[in-house]
Amino acid sequence: MIRSLAVAVAAALLLAPAPLVAQTADPALAALVANPDRNPANRARDPFRHPEATLSFFGVTPDSVVVEILPGRSGYWTEILAPYLKDHGHYIAAVDDRASASKEEREAIEAFKAEFVATPERYGAIEVTRFSRDSYAIAAPESADFVLTFRNIHNWMAEGRAAAAFSAFYDALKPGGVLGLEEHRARADAAQDPLAKSGYVREDFAIALAEAAGFKLAGKSEINANPKDTKDYSVGVWALPPTYRLGDVDRDKYAAIGESDRFTLKFVKPPR
Repeated sequence: MIRSLAVAVAAALLLAPAPLVAQTADPALAALVANPDRNPANRARDPFRHPEATLSFFGVTPDSVVVEILPGRSGYWTEILAPYLKDHGHYIAAVDDRASASKEEREAIEAFKAEFVATPERYGAIEVTRFSRDSYAIAAPESADFVLTFRNIHNWMAEGRAAAAFSAFYDALKPGGVLGLEEHRARADAAQDPLAKSGYVREDFAIALAEAAGFKLAGKSEINANPKDTKDYSVGVWALPPTYRLGDVDRDKYAAIGESDRFTLKFVKPPR
């Protein structure tokens, strides 16, 4: 009876939303973020992306199995996560390698592989899996400790595959595994465009997507908040850095705002 009660309490604590407190970064993680050999363009974005705090909030450790969804050509998170997991964990990059991908998309994937996969002495044995419109084989079922995705939900909404994506994340995670999300945050008092054409997604909408797939909200963080972001630009979030879609038009204004206001959420796949 006592043991059953203890298990129930432990499960409740695991699934309860975490308080919004500062997380302490692993010194090894901090050293990787501070590494001067990182891509200078990536390092320039650190003040907006808060890599140490974000990964610490999610709870990633050096022995974790981590799937990153669509890491991108520059591998912003790859150049931190892959060496962090190199000796005791495992980093999996889920890329969109469908046959119908554009020439630019295929070149981006090849550039990513040449930079990271082809240098195991620095980044370890990176595994590349598939996350595309016709395949969501991101990892073996219930094999991952973490699935992480950054600023991608709006794209899946535009493509009508958000529900399928969250279902794939759920299937890949071990019971008790963590889904970490970061996304451009829409105004809470504005209706959610189902196609997210502005690039912004309401926080409650993202939570509902995750919960519909079976996840439980375990924590919220304001690590990546930006109150300067007014979210009312003619070309959506892409007016802001690093995209500057409007070119030189009001560039100084957008530079002063900085990168977007973003929610950072942590979900857990319930333990059995």
